[in-house]
Amino acid sequence: MTNTTGGPAEGDIFDAGAGSILRQPKAVWATAGASVVAFMGIGLVDPILPSIAKGLDATPSQVSLLFTSYFLITAVAMLVTGFVSSRIGGKKTLLLGLALVVVFAGLAGTSGSVGELVGFRAGWGLGNALFVSTALAVIVGAAAGGSAAAILLYESALGLGMACGPLLGALLGNASWRYPFFGTAFLMAVGFLCITTFLKEQPRPAKKTSLLDPIKALGHGGLASAAVSAFFYNYTFFTVLAFTPFVLNMTPYKSGAVFFCWGLLLAVFSVIVAPRMQARFGSLKVLGGSLVLLAADVLVLGYGNHTAAVVCTILSGAFIGVNNTVYTELALGVSDAPRPVASAGYNFVRWFAAAAAPYFAPKIEEWSDIHIPFVVAAITAVIGAVVVFVRRNALSHEAEELQPKHATEDSVTVFAN
Repeated sequence: MTNTTGGPAEGDIFDAGAGSILRQPKAVWATAGASVVAFMGIGLVDPILPSIAKGLDATPSQVSLLFTSYFLITAVAMLVTGFVSSRIGGKKTLLLGLALVVVFAGLAGTSGSVGELVGFRAGWGLGNALFVSTALAVIVGAAAGGSAAAILLYESALGLGMACGPLLGALLGNASWRYPFFGTAFLMAVGFLCITTFLKEQPRPAKKTSLLDPIKALGHGGLASAAVSAFFYNYTFFTVLAFTPFVLNMTPYKSGAVFFCWGLLLAVFSVIVAPRMQARFGSLKVLGGSLVLLAADVLVLGYGNHTAAVVCTILSGAFIGVNNTVYTELALGVSDAPRPVASAGYNFVRWFAAAAAPYFAPKIEEWSDIHIPFVVAAITAVIGAVVVFVRRNALSHEAEELQPKHATEDSVTVFAN
């Protein structure tokens, strides 16, 4: 792995963790398994968006609110998760998050209107935020073989979840758009039982986190710069994730296969390729170049034929995987704020773009044509790169001064919190 300026970090998570990643306590496997399902929930609805629109007689912009409500609540919840977990402990926070997902995912499957579905999806987002913001810390605390093995396991769970979410949505959604929601509720209920049984209560932090700590952390120039750049990048990311299924207009099976391949590339480039590119070229150069290439990719996606759209959708997973890893290293290593606090502030900003893109992309299409949403997405990716370039001193010099002792612990992907 690397530090945020491109120099080598202390050790390599693959060398340190590969031998011990499989020798983990049951508590770690229970948490990692539930993490897979939690991350599956992000892309679960991708292949069935057209089916939901047809089943509930809704427009693409209305159905895309499934993402907007989910991530809007997730953004606000970033201010709450640390406050909650520092008071009730990691295990109880995980169980609370899982319980909320079970309830609201199950209710989502019973929805009689798109309004109900959007509301239940918001409750699901709150539960998912509480769970994923705590899961990494729990895995690191309970894992054998050091933090490197724990982080590799967590990143593998994230990649597997992002890849399998669309696949599960396609397999169950081909029969009915309701079944993926029921399936997620069932799997999360299993995760709830496993964590209840195998995970011991984790030590509470010595200092309780206040609701305003993440906001105060954004007063640091480097962290604020990373958050602003990630905000524009996330708009591009979630235009691809939430709007492309309507452009591809494929059956759930075919759409699920496309986003499964997309998720595999995201996982491989996040866990394996990005660290090696950073070691060779430096984080800021890798991030800037990847953002520009992502902009070019979404332009071809928007203006190419159907085959080009499929290829570029899959290929975008590679750029997104690289960006996810580098952004989180920047966010967690650039300031002197505690990692959970810095992560919460950073995610509070960037998740608002994840809420905005699914809403505005279909609206922009209604106001113009199907190509323009991708033009906007390309522009936001370039803006993200410009912010990195203009604020490169804040993102590199300050990060170098404040390099954490355990660099591998900061090398978690963008969905860690």
